[in-house]
Amino acid sequence: MRLCIVSETWSPDINGVAHTLSRLSYELNRQGVPVDVIRPRPRVAGNATGINRELQVQRLALPGYSDVQVGLVRPATLRRFWRQHRPDVIYLATQGPLGWAARQAARQLNIPLVAGWHTNFDHYCEDYGVTWLASSTRRYLRYFHNGCALTLVPTHQQAKALQRQGIRGVDVLSRGLDGERFSPHHRDAELRQHWGVSEHQPVALYVGRLAAEKNLTLLHESFQAMREVRPDIAQVIVGDGPARAQLEKVLPDAHFTGFVGQESLARHYASADLFIFPSLSETWGNVVAEAMASGLAVVAYDHAASAELISSGHNGVTVPAGNSAAFQQAAVELCQHPADYARLGRVARLRALEQSWTGIAEQFLSYLHQAQEAHHAPASACRIRPS
Repeated sequence: MRLCIVSETWSPDINGVAHTLSRLSYELNRQGVPVDVIRPRPRVAGNATGINRELQVQRLALPGYSDVQVGLVRPATLRRFWRQHRPDVIYLATQGPLGWAARQAARQLNIPLVAGWHTNFDHYCEDYGVTWLASSTRRYLRYFHNGCALTLVPTHQQAKALQRQGIRGVDVLSRGLDGERFSPHHRDAELRQHWGVSEHQPVALYVGRLAAEKNLTLLHESFQAMREVRPDIAQVIVGDGPARAQLEKVLPDAHFTGFVGQESLARHYASADLFIFPSLSETWGNVVAEAMASGLAVVAYDHAASAELISSGHNGVTVPAGNSAAFQQAAVELCQHPADYARLGRVARLRALEQSWTGIAEQFLSYLHQAQEAHHAPASACRIRPS
């Protein structure tokens, strides 16, 4: 098996898609599968690590959000690359301009396609005030994915939603976790002292981009309500983005760290006590699993990774998606009961450790073989349908 991954982001970019793809390629390499990558030229010059070869294409940063980029390339350029280094299967991790060009080129060369659903673009239309684009975005995504052999999504909840939208060939590929990297063992007394808390004071943590799609209004309202009932609570916000300045104004007592490296991130998780995550934009949400593995009690909506990993009241707390009053109440109640959030955190780690990257990569490879076999099967048995 020779695989080519097409993505608008790759490590060392700090986001869930880059992390997932980097871990998958690492595990596939361990299993003897060479991985080529096509991606936009990175902001800092350098080659992607852990891959066979790569093609870098023109990069265009989105206006007003320079951390997000798209790739621009002509299908002819991709055809030349794949004629020289023909993959058995192509994995499209983006539905943007780069993904569209790759889809065209691959179909012209008769190479099997598997697509990943890593971003809820239709949800972003609502977050950024262009709801009138949502329906046309969904039509485009249906057309895009129905031209692929398979579409892989991280949760069963997401799979059902896409099937209802008319997307065919949807299967579930979960996400893995490094339980050594994210562990309660990384709890750091000096870091807690830096936050100004004693061993028995609670610390509420948020990790993620600081942008409109993360439902930050509910985050600051929940943090304020928690402080009213626990005035000694410390609140730590890890991440950066266009909404940081506004959030700093409404949460003047919170600790804002900006982006931190992986080792430091593990210490931040382990040194907190509760993880507050109000976002509904994720397809998975690696931060939820990382927080659980670090021994934190998570408060989140019953959505994405939280829906898959959390049994509410047993290893975390979830509330119905979109019920902001219930979310805030859950956060307020939990922060007042140290024994409860300690117990939830201990059980949360056990559940998170079940997410093995090795097993996820093996399942991914099985899907790639399935797509390859279907592509070369007789037309009557082939899962690929004309788009």
